[in-house]
Amino acid sequence: MGVGFGFTRTGSIVAQETAESNGSTSSRIRMIGDGLGLQPADMARLWTHLAEEKRIVQDSYSNGGTVEELETEFAARLGKERAVFMPTGTLANHLAVRTLARGTGRAIVQAESHLFNDSGDCVQSLSGINLIPLAPGRASFTLDEMRKVIERTASGRVATPVSVICLESPVRRRFGETFDQTEMDRIVNFARQEGIHLHLDGARIFLQSAYEGRDIADYTRPFDTVYVSLYKYFNAASGAILAGPRTLLNDMYHVRRMFGAGLPEAWPFASIARHYLPGFIERFRRAVAISESWIERITRHDAFSIDRIPSGTNLFLLRVDHPDLQRFRKRLDEVGVDLAVPRRDGRSFLLSVNETWNQTTAEALADTFVGALE
Repeated sequence: MGVGFGFTRTGSIVAQETAESNGSTSSRIRMIGDGLGLQPADMARLWTHLAEEKRIVQDSYSNGGTVEELETEFAARLGKERAVFMPTGTLANHLAVRTLARGTGRAIVQAESHLFNDSGDCVQSLSGINLIPLAPGRASFTLDEMRKVIERTASGRVATPVSVICLESPVRRRFGETFDQTEMDRIVNFARQEGIHLHLDGARIFLQSAYEGRDIADYTRPFDTVYVSLYKYFNAASGAILAGPRTLLNDMYHVRRMFGAGLPEAWPFASIARHYLPGFIERFRRAVAISESWIERITRHDAFSIDRIPSGTNLFLLRVDHPDLQRFRKRLDEVGVDLAVPRRDGRSFLLSVNETWNQTTAEALADTFVGALE
């Protein structure tokens, strides 16, 4: 076991018991990333445990077995008829837009979206569908902004209408800010009236659900398709789920293989994600509650202040009044708390709430931070 948290026995006991139930041998609080940060040895032990309990069934080229079981469970939770495993979120988003567009038209996206910025122009280069980015520097665009673009593209000398709208929420490049719900509802209603298909990049939508107290299907129901990440907080080494109607996805495995993504065996990814899926929302809500109580406690001290992300989820800034933030960070590291490097302003850290927060108490964690000032 790793070292305990905080300067109280209670914090250490909670850390040990929770780490063991997570399948991790580390009892560290990771204020970095969305998941547990499982190491290869952790995964190996978990695979062995799952195999001994006969909870792993081999698949064949990412079809059947544990992969199919995972697909079925996600389809039910997302309120969709069908779900298909993908090795990456990049491919899941790409194939969703490609399939919904049926090879023609344009797709509207946020300028800050993952699909527009971090996917190597895959939709444009490999499927010939141009992306139209809106609202640079913002998580959301408005219906009025979108309508202007749609009217302009439809009136060109060569008609190339918008056939797909892809919305991401929460938006990672905006530090987990969510898409404005009022505008999303207006955009969805307009798209339905105009026959424009809708895709949700919901890589982190389970995090949003935990913060807002809404059922996952409430978010996904208006969209034709939705993508959810398997590695960000379901702790798989890689993987994604694309969910939607059967008519669209039943034969998607052919397209997946055409793109070189029909992995001969995908059970190592699917089995771990399936292990962490049940009860995730409840566990994450507990972590959120601990973080909120910790924020309330820590900000009583003059050395600490919190900057929230507007309409944010699990990311926020911690400002620390200390002459040497690297020393402060090292002190926390020594007692089992992982922080990212200080931000460029030299006064703050970007913190992330994840399930490792369940390994301590708010009181113990606050004591830890105060003690690290010394």
